[in-house]
Amino acid sequence: MNELLGAGGTIGIIVIAFVAILILSVFFTLVPVTLWISAMAAGVRVSIFTLIGMRLRRVIPSRVVNPLIKAHKAGLDIGINQLESHYLAGGNVDRVVNALIAAHRANIELTFERGAAIDLAGRDVLEAVQMSVNPKVIETPFIAGVAMNGIEVKAKARITVRANIDRLVGGAGEETIVARVGEGIISTIGSSINHAKVLENPDMISQTVLAKGLDSGTAFEILSIDIADVDIGKNIGAELQTEQAQADKNIAQAKAEERRAMAVASEQEMKAKVEEMRAKVVSAEAEVPLAMAEALRTGNIGVMDYMNYKNIQADTGMRDSISKVGGDQHLTDDKKD
Repeated sequence: MNELLGAGGTIGIIVIAFVAILILSVFFTLVPVTLWISAMAAGVRVSIFTLIGMRLRRVIPSRVVNPLIKAHKAGLDIGINQLESHYLAGGNVDRVVNALIAAHRANIELTFERGAAIDLAGRDVLEAVQMSVNPKVIETPFIAGVAMNGIEVKAKARITVRANIDRLVGGAGEETIVARVGEGIISTIGSSINHAKVLENPDMISQTVLAKGLDSGTAFEILSIDIADVDIGKNIGAELQTEQAQADKNIAQAKAEERRAMAVASEQEMKAKVEEMRAKVVSAEAEVPLAMAEALRTGNIGVMDYMNYKNIQADTGMRDSISKVGGDQHLTDDKKD
């Protein structure tokens, strides 16, 4: 009996120990004691129930408490509820707190609400604060413009910008700045009468572009626009004139070919008409013997009349032969002379 009681007591002790270990593991899982001790040591008052509530709301306590300790040490007045709500909204709590600390050290006015809004908008709020302190230089590619004399001028610019905290939410990005500056460079070069003026005074481009207020509606403030390089491109005016002359030449050739084709067609038409008239003449000549035969049968002409007609034909033929021989002899004499 005593042995049974001893064995039962040992089992009970083991069960109690197991239950105690289970309770402690659940407790330390729900309650981050080490984090609570760190917060108390840093002077940040966070209750155990608040940490348990974070666990129940599926919030990682360290992602909220550690930035809270950092903000408290930096002298910022931020509540734990603000940080937790930003975490639940999907924001980066640590980055927002770092940005607030950097802005506080640089005497830049930045509230937690604005920093959280910038972070939730998808922009890097810490980088924006750093850019406000240390301006960023954006280098454009070579931008080509054509002066009034037809010479192409290529310019490369360096744009020094500073982040505008107030316009980070909803403001345009770097691509808009580069596009606007490129548009201003092209407009300035295009309004120059001679490309030599642009080469002599490249600062004319930056002054003209800066005067247009290109940073309106963007998340940046343009501090300066410096022309890094200016180069001469093609003679666009000459190329356009050459192409126009070639086009005019092609048009003239086409029109001349059209007129030549019309002349050839007209010549062929006239030849056809000549052949037609010859055919008519031959046809008419073929009717003459028939008419004379009919006249002889009907007695309209006599035999003597017919003989006189034949003599006249022979005489005409002889005269034609003599004239042809005389003409050929005259041409031969001219060649000998």
